[in-house]
Amino acid sequence: MTEPALTVEQQMHPAGPVVLTVTGELDHHTAPRLTEALEGVPLAPGTPLVIDLSGVAYCDSTGITVLVTAYHRAEAAGSSFGLAGLSHDLTRVFQTVGLDQVFTLHPTTDDALAALRH
Repeated sequence: MTEPALTVEQQMHPAGPVVLTVTGELDHHTAPRLTEALEGVPLAPGTPLVIDLSGVAYCDSTGITVLVTAYHRAEAAGSSFGLAGLSHDLTRVFQTVGLDQVFTLHPTTDDALAALRH
């Protein structure tokens, strides 16, 4: 049996935001990879963070906890924070647990970047 894969790519967008693109399954086994990537993101006032989840096939409560922690860290640093590209199923999970009231959810990374510029 193979271990679920998760990749995290970090890009500095020309407009200033940091974009993390997450692909794979975000669960108990793979969440430390995202946590490690997030710890390396230089958060500061005026440096928004967008996490692109369009490539995430599955997210459990551990993954959600990592995202909530990232949100709190961004807030403490004075950074804007947005999630982009959530699948229909993942959006429903976030709505069910009320996280759509905490996170700003965007259909695409471009939409998130445009919203954070305003």
